[in-house]
Amino acid sequence: MRNLLILLAFILSINLCCRAEDVDIEQAYRDMPVPTLKYIHDIDPGENFDIHNSTWSPYPLFRLTTTLYFKTIEIPPGYYLLTPREQDGKWYVLFKEAGKVRYVVPIYDKKIVPLNFYDENLPKPDLKPAAKMQLAWLNFVGNHVKSSKRKPEAQNYLEVTDLENNFISIVLYWGNYKYYMVLRTIRM
Repeated sequence: MRNLLILLAFILSINLCCRAEDVDIEQAYRDMPVPTLKYIHDIDPGENFDIHNSTWSPYPLFRLTTTLYFKTIEIPPGYYLLTPREQDGKWYVLFKEAGKVRYVVPIYDKKIVPLNFYDENLPKPDLKPAAKMQLAWLNFVGNHVKSSKRKPEAQNYLEVTDLENNFISIVLYWGNYKYYMVLRTIRM
């Protein structure tokens, strides 16, 4: 009976792994249209809502060391804040630089982040005893004093994978969702 359960679990795990890899990246890239979104003065209207309770930007910082391409869009090297946004029922990632939207790339898939993903993958700070005491005091004040209630900081994570045929897969974990986009290292 035990061997049968192990075999069943193994078959199910193989089936789930194969299903996750069924996306044809090249076809997804070809099917996505070039975004025509324009923002007034290149300012993201949802940014104020996202950052009004934050001390720093809740968006992940993406350091790009080489030029990436999405069809006719050329993204040069630099530092970008990646922000997922929904516009007319479609999802896009905004590449922001110095607070301005510079580039918009479509998302080909959106999924829910697994439970405990951030606890397992985000690094924990290594604090000295004095810093731990200070953090405990700040957390106590933040949790018990009504005028200084704290909201949890934004959780985000970024995965970049180099694929075949000069494709780059970027998975942006932001909040409860992960957003998949595909770019190229050379023009198509």
